[in-house]
Amino acid sequence: MALEATAPVSFPVPKENEPVRRRAVFSHSVRGAESHHALSPDDAAAIRTRRRRKTNDDSLQLIDDLVNRPMDPMFSDSRLAHEHRSTFSIWFNRIVVFIICVGVGFACSLFVQQLQSDPRKQVRQTLATQLENRNSQIDELTTDVNNLRSQVDEQSKKISGSVKSDTLIQDEMVNGATVVEGEGITMTLADPIAASQSDQSSSTRVGTSTNIRVITDLDLQQLVSLMFQNGAEAIAINGNRLGAQTSIRKAGGHILIGMTAIQSPYTIEAIGDKSALAEAMGKKKLASLYDSFKEAGIYPQVSKSNSITLEAAVTGEVKYAERNE
Repeated sequence: MALEATAPVSFPVPKENEPVRRRAVFSHSVRGAESHHALSPDDAAAIRTRRRRKTNDDSLQLIDDLVNRPMDPMFSDSRLAHEHRSTFSIWFNRIVVFIICVGVGFACSLFVQQLQSDPRKQVRQTLATQLENRNSQIDELTTDVNNLRSQVDEQSKKISGSVKSDTLIQDEMVNGATVVEGEGITMTLADPIAASQSDQSSSTRVGTSTNIRVITDLDLQQLVSLMFQNGAEAIAINGNRLGAQTSIRKAGGHILIGMTAIQSPYTIEAIGDKSALAEAMGKKKLASLYDSFKEAGIYPQVSKSNSITLEAAVTGEVKYAERNE
């Protein structure tokens, strides 16, 4: 009775406006739940303790319901008793949730990794691998051609019994059709450190938007021309002999010597008078050229060699040109 005496002030609700109060039949504890609803208006003890108002204002009744009966009856029923779960079901649910979280995290990491991967880089790597394979095949075929050429020369000497004339030998040496050996110089130059640390396939060369100055095909052509002008008899760049049909050109981010791609550092070997060539290609004779290289961070190095061996160049078959006797 003490609890009934301290019940909150409430206003009676007309019969037609009484809310429908249903039990939460979906709850497992509905059978053993006890009613916690407000007292019925017919309860005599409640009627004695209520303070009645003379007004029958619906707004006041609404405020009274919100203040004194804020909890929905179905929610109240769901709180009457708790379902007892077994330890197995609790840990099973935790393990399932953990596996789902791991799977979702792994899928998200793969998705982020796929977004961060650059498909163009994979294409460049594939093309670079194909280019290396082609270069290896070209090197092998070049070696076979040189060996076959040597065998043909030996067989020709045996059959004819004569030796090549000095003019023919000189022509073969100039055209790069035979292996040569002699003294000369070696010039080594490389791209600046800033260019070597960057991706050469993505960086552009001189004359474009970037400010990085790297060695170009024009630079190599100029140096080769200067060497020939100063008495060089045979020249090779990174082991690739220059012949009458050998070109120095740029293709993408690489420089091609004939059909072979080369990269920095570049080594130019020239056979000739080593003292004259070293002086002609030195810093004193080519001061302006060395100054322009120095501004870009390129420092050519020239060294003398007592013996340099250069392989024969790759030459195509001449079909239409003939010697005029």
